[in-house]
Amino acid sequence: MKSYVILNAAMTLDGKIATKTGNSEISGEKDLIRVHELRKEVDGIMVGINTVMVDNPKLTAHKVSNNIEDNPVRIIVDSNVRTPLNSNVLNDKAKTIIAISNNALSSGNNNEKIEKLKKHADVFSAGDYPVDLIKLLDYLYENGIKTLMLEGGSTLIWAMFKHHLIDEIRLCVAPLIVGGFDAKTLVDGEGFKTMAEGISLKLKNSYSLDNDLILEYDCLY
Repeated sequence: MKSYVILNAAMTLDGKIATKTGNSEISGEKDLIRVHELRKEVDGIMVGINTVMVDNPKLTAHKVSNNIEDNPVRIIVDSNVRTPLNSNVLNDKAKTIIAISNNALSSGNNNEKIEKLKKHADVFSAGDYPVDLIKLLDYLYENGIKTLMLEGGSTLIWAMFKHHLIDEIRLCVAPLIVGGFDAKTLVDGEGFKTMAEGISLKLKNSYSLDNDLILEYDCLY
């Protein structure tokens, strides 16, 4: 068994989740409230290490609740143990799980860093390299995380799609065009070779939040 995974993201009309400089302020205030309401509903929220290093997010439901118990468990996919010790995800506002690779665990160079991280988070080793996402989701489910919100980044999203681990998509499309070869898209990675290999989706809901468009899909595997 694995956690039920909801990919939640905001992108511009041309599919960008950040500009070429890394700016990612895309959706409006009403959508941010929607996102935090979803965080409050799920058991856990997962991001990749690049999201932590670039955005330093809190990954809490603070826009809709001041109750620590409403915050989801934070899961960081960090194959090489790069989580900065001053990251917001290591504060006391919610439990944090850092998923690392066996290779990073076996390297003596990481021992001191891992011990310091363990003072603020649970460190789970999953797979040689990179983190085995199937093993990780099994572990999360066994530890009470039945519903999991995936917030990025684009490389992790690709890996989750590649292994058919995403069940549902909730997407905010903002009325913006930013362009840029180096601007991050919603899904990066190596991608599928043919359209036939792509993930089919079923639209189940759509609505507007001010100028933003919210689209909700089920993933069909």
